[in-house]
Amino acid sequence: MSDALDAALRLVRAQTALVRRFDARLGGLHGVSLADFTLLLRLGQAPGGRMRRVDLAEALGLTASGVTRGLAPLERIGLVTRESDARDARVAYASLTGTGRERLKEMLATAEETAAEIFSGPAWSSGPAWSEQDIALLSGLLTRLGGRGLTG
Repeated sequence: MSDALDAALRLVRAQTALVRRFDARLGGLHGVSLADFTLLLRLGQAPGGRMRRVDLAEALGLTASGVTRGLAPLERIGLVTRESDARDARVAYASLTGTGRERLKEMLATAEETAAEIFSGPAWSSGPAWSEQDIALLSGLLTRLGGRGLTG
């Protein structure tokens, strides 16, 4: 097996483990998945907590229908609302509700704690704690692969 394939498979396995960890924490405490959280986080970063659905899809790397499917349960539980454009009925916006903003703050704290635990060392992984330089290096390498973080 090539080094490139081995590295890619390790990345896929690590991503799966990370998603499980975040899903367990976010789901257990807030009733949302990591995918829900990332969608809410993108909305929370947008001016006014509002984005055109097509722009949200682009920012998340999803299709428009994928965003619609992701938003539906969040709308049902009152975290997100659908808004139409007054000038163009074809344009739809997703907007955080007041409850959505409050809950997102709580979710963000949980996600921060989870990330800190992941990089803190033996409790979650088999190695020592990650240094700030290690985390920055990993972040840079993932960016080279097309990964986006909080600001991407």
